Amino acid sequence: MTSSVPSDVVGRRILCDTEYATVRYAGSVPPTTGLWLGVEWDNPQRGKHNGNHEGVQYFKCDHPTGGSFIRPNKANFGVDFLIAVKNRYGLNVEQDVERETENALVIGKKTVELVGFDSVIEQQSQLNKLVDISVRECAVSHAGQKEEISRTCPNIRSINLSKNLLPSWEKVTDIACQVQNLESLDLSENKIKFPSDSASITCTLSKLRVLALNRTGITWAEVLLCAPGWPALEELYLASNDITVLERPINVLQTLKLLDLSNNQLIDGSQLHLIAYLPRLEQLILSNTGISSIHFPDVGFGCKTKMFPLLQRLVVDDNKILQWSFINELDKLQCLQSLHCQNNPLMGTEKNPETVRQLIIAKIGQLKFLNKSEIFPDERKGAELDYRKMFGNDWIMAGGNQNPDKNRPNEEFLAAHPRYQLLCLKYGAPEEGELKRQQPFILKNQLLTLTIKCPDKPDQKPIEKKLPGKHRKVVLFVSMPLQFLCGLFPPPFFLSPPFAEEIWRQLLQNASAELLRGKDQLVLYTVASRIWNISLQGYWLKVTSDSHYHMMAVQ
Repeated sequence: MTSSVPSDVVGRRILCDTEYATVRYAGSVPPTTGLWLGVEWDNPQRGKHNGNHEGVQYFKCDHPTGGSFIRPNKANFGVDFLIAVKNRYGLNVEQDVERETENALVIGKKTVELVGFDSVIEQQSQLNKLVDISVRECAVSHAGQKEEISRTCPNIRSINLSKNLLPSWEKVTDIACQVQNLESLDLSENKIKFPSDSASITCTLSKLRVLALNRTGITWAEVLLCAPGWPALEELYLASNDITVLERPINVLQTLKLLDLSNNQLIDGSQLHLIAYLPRLEQLILSNTGISSIHFPDVGFGCKTKMFPLLQRLVVDDNKILQWSFINELDKLQCLQSLHCQNNPLMGTEKNPETVRQLIIAKIGQLKFLNKSEIFPDERKGAELDYRKMFGNDWIMAGGNQNPDKNRPNEEFLAAHPRYQLLCLKYGAPEEGELKRQQPFILKNQLLTLTIKCPDKPDQKPIEKKLPGKHRKVVLFVSMPLQFLCGLFPPPFFLSPPFAEEIWRQLLQNASAELLRGKDQLVLYTVASRIWNISLQGYWLKVTSDSHYHMMAVQ
């Protein structure tokens, strides 16, 4: 090999212009003369062949157009870690010393450099202060001189080494093991060769809590092989690694709290059983993993599974989830509080996306966040009551009954609606009047009934008005005469301006409402399925109506 080409060139990662590649061959390529490097590009569109040239197979590629031959002077073999740090943070001490050697003192035959020496001390002290280091895309390929990192940067806690030229796990540990207090390490987008046996693992990162290995080509078997070197690991990111098969971790990853397997096409949901007993796992990210079903076979509906005992947050966005049975199973998890499930076929099963949200809330009793949106008590109550009403007729047809002695819904209904019996205990069994079938969609059937009552005058006949909206009934309890300026309601109702703010304050105490400054006349209309806007005497009110309890308000 020439002096410009490393002796271990085959297997090295290189950068050529802006493209990354792995060296697969070094040698001659007749009939040309000189040294050639056969490389496999990360981007196969950059190549020309699969390592075969004029009938001779010099090397092999995964892609038929992934290979090329280049001259060594076109290849950037990278730099050591500390050079990258100094370049990134403007702390290249050697260059500063060279610029200042003209200010030197000659003693006898020796030249003593004075000015540069001060620069070295100052900049070394700056390296000592570095805690969080990012050398992303800095062409880091190796550690450099032994123990130099630990002497120069003893206070490092976090290193971002993503998208560099690190060829193997050995080169990674040459760097990481010099950082005694390393807590976070990002190695994403490095095509790393991982160990094939435990004998190759000689370094333990005893304080490492966060490790990112996204797009590194690692397999789950390699994760388990390296895992003894991460005894305190809490967060592990493994996105986009083509992991398809999982194995049960034995005596490793027992401290893990977060696991990201997104963009790995798992064979099926049963693979999750193999990681279900990680004792401290709180967050599991499974976006775009191809899963469509999940099942916890150790318990039936209404019971809590021993699998994923501490799991609080589950992300299953961008998958193939279509059946409500998937959501039903999640209610078996003991601690689940947050669910992300956007961009699944299930989300399109109802005409109104809000209906899907309400169904999920009703089916998972302990859920507090859905798709990053908090579930407040009023929303949960409304969702559960809607659910109880929506499937009340099915419950009766399946054998449900208001009489506890006769209430025996069949197994098919209980499998489809595992929480329904619990909701009946919570709110009471649905009454016959609640379960009337919805009338055909014509305008007169879609009018909302607004009833105005005056508690101070119980003998006064309530006033009712029909307004466009859904089948919801809102009752406004009036404690003083009221005049609706827009002409919807006749006298003697009248509201004096000084009382307006107090009235709205009372309304806020009894309803889900927001008080804003607005116009000077009353406007009452629907802007969505559950939203009402009211503007009166300079105050603007937005009220969320509910179909199951009276909206108590004083106007």
